[in-house]
Amino acid sequence: MSSKYKVYDDQIPVFVTSTVVAWVDALSREWYKEIICASLKHCIDQKGLRLHAWVIMSNHYHLIISAQPGYKIGNIMRDSKKHTSKKIVAAIAQNVEESRKKWLLNMFRFHGENNDANEEYQFWQEEYHPVTLDTQEKLGDRFNYLHDNPVKAGIVWLPQHYKYSSAIDYYEEKPGLLPLEKLVL
Repeated sequence: MSSKYKVYDDQIPVFVTSTVVAWVDALSREWYKEIICASLKHCIDQKGLRLHAWVIMSNHYHLIISAQPGYKIGNIMRDSKKHTSKKIVAAIAQNVEESRKKWLLNMFRFHGENNDANEEYQFWQEEYHPVTLDTQEKLGDRFNYLHDNPVKAGIVWLPQHYKYSSAIDYYEEKPGLLPLEKLVL
């Protein structure tokens, strides 16, 4: 792994991305995004996660995070991805309204069978590509990129109108879905 994708100081904010295997739009349904929100909330409450900014799209999510002293971003990401992977795959399998169920489960099974690290299914790509945001320029660039994702995807006109994002916390000073440790930009 390139040194470009390592966390050197868990207390400095990093930009991370988690992507569904093959960029499958598995997160297009609201109830699957809610599983990720619940996991992030649990990580904030129990695993030392400091969440600074976030957005969940249809096939990936971006976070700007750091860890409380004594905690590791790598451990938080590992645990969260493992948990959400199992929960989302189970939710898809149990959802009688999921029209794409067979196709989605086949995709995740195919990727799981071709990766020795998985038991049956693989939902997330393995990496999360942490980028250390150790300058105001890097922080500002990634912050804007993250919040502009739903706008560039044509989902909303303004970042703060997207429900699964921290944009409302920053642009309208209203509490969003998840508790944040807001950054000074």
